[in-house]
Amino acid sequence: MKDYSEDDTVGMTRLTPAQEIAYNVLKQALKAGDLLLLTSHTGRGRTTVLRRLQQETGGGFVTSKEFIETSGARHPLSLEEALHAAVAAALDEHDIVYVDDVNLIHDATSSCHFYPRGRYVETAMLELAELATSQGKKLIVSTDGSVAQAFATRSFSASIPRYSARDYACLMDVFAGDRASTLDCEKIFRFAPKLTAHQIKAACDWLRPGGSFDTERFIDYLRSQRLASNVDLSEVQDVSLGDLEGVDEVLRSLEIHIVLPLENDAVATELGLRPKRGVLLYGPPGTGKTTIGRALAHRLRGKFFLVDGTFIAGTGDFYQRIHRVFEAAKDNSPAVIFIDDADAIFEDGEERGLYRYLLTMLDGLESEGTARVCVMMTAMNLSHLPPALVRSGRVELWLEMKIPDAAARARILERHTANLPAELQSLDRTKIVEVTEAFTGADVKRLVEDAKGFYAFDLVNKAATRPATDYFIEAASGVRENKQRYQAAEEAARSRPKSLSPFAGYYPGPPPEED
Repeated sequence: MKDYSEDDTVGMTRLTPAQEIAYNVLKQALKAGDLLLLTSHTGRGRTTVLRRLQQETGGGFVTSKEFIETSGARHPLSLEEALHAAVAAALDEHDIVYVDDVNLIHDATSSCHFYPRGRYVETAMLELAELATSQGKKLIVSTDGSVAQAFATRSFSASIPRYSARDYACLMDVFAGDRASTLDCEKIFRFAPKLTAHQIKAACDWLRPGGSFDTERFIDYLRSQRLASNVDLSEVQDVSLGDLEGVDEVLRSLEIHIVLPLENDAVATELGLRPKRGVLLYGPPGTGKTTIGRALAHRLRGKFFLVDGTFIAGTGDFYQRIHRVFEAAKDNSPAVIFIDDADAIFEDGEERGLYRYLLTMLDGLESEGTARVCVMMTAMNLSHLPPALVRSGRVELWLEMKIPDAAARARILERHTANLPAELQSLDRTKIVEVTEAFTGADVKRLVEDAKGFYAFDLVNKAATRPATDYFIEAASGVRENKQRYQAAEEAARSRPKSLSPFAGYYPGPPPEED
């Protein structure tokens, strides 16, 4: 039998540094045992590693193609026998047999509740293991993690670790050749550290028709085609952070602590900047907390993930959906997870599962690979938030959304009235700013919409139209009455027995510094 310590790589399949690690372990294991197991996440090159090893050792190679061909003439419930027959046939002909992607067969037979022979694949794999060892032959299996336990416990195992920038550089050289020399692989890795080999190849294929390769074009492709947010931007109002008035300090903090580390790679890398891991936007309704989320969604695109009212606590898939959002954000890091109206999720005190999950996630965001994920929450009533969730260290940035002052209200009014017909443009803006004291930006927007409605009603009914200012004053009165009703309803809710308030007595603002 061949000496597997030989180093003859001429004409061999090229491996990345991460793949080399697993390859070297398998190469050594071939000298020690008969059963070998290669694991990794999908897209890291398990097939490439096995093919490289087969080039050196020879032997049979069983893939899903052989499995399908063997199972074609069999009963649909004989998948395990088809697997056994395909591998056993290869063992009859070769001293070494490689079985690629065995997880596909394992998942098909063990992950279906209605499959009547659940986990019978364990028996098939155990029999194949014993067949190989009894004949002094070697069986090497690859999987994404799903594999018969009976085989795994008998095997020497190797794993392909997470890619680094060096792996990116190697793959780009393979897929793009000399043109890859113009790509800044370190920058691409920082932007998207969890790309698979398939995704890197797809990016190179996408850029190839354009001729020269460019780092920014590569990143733009990833941002538009590969980094998938859970937000459909076509359904999100197109706003920017600059559209918000009266919260200049909040916007400045967001630019410094969130946007800059995510968008300006060169400066962030040079200074070691990372987005804050926990951010809380709090303030009265209508002050622009959700608007900030909309603006960030458009600004960050594939780096923005939303948890909102469509995630309904108590439903069967609630926790799965939350977990998928966090996993997707980590895969697309650096990224922002925006939890809108977090206080509404926790106000009844029953959502303990999400509470504990968020604690775990926030504490875990300091670890390598996830440190560039920011969790941003909005809240109106801080007393509904669990104290441990927002204590110092977990929420690193407290941003209060305040009621706009007179100057800010004037700018908001100016923006919303800019496209009104001439008859409504003659309003006394100074007067309207005075009567909208304590109005939020959303209140001013509604005032303009209501004023247009009153004016339209007079036109349709052929009534005499009034001065524009009168329509706006009438609208302001209506908005103020609604605000009073809301305040009364809120006070009624607060008057409930304290036992119904899970975090009664919780501080109404940022916590004091810890000793």
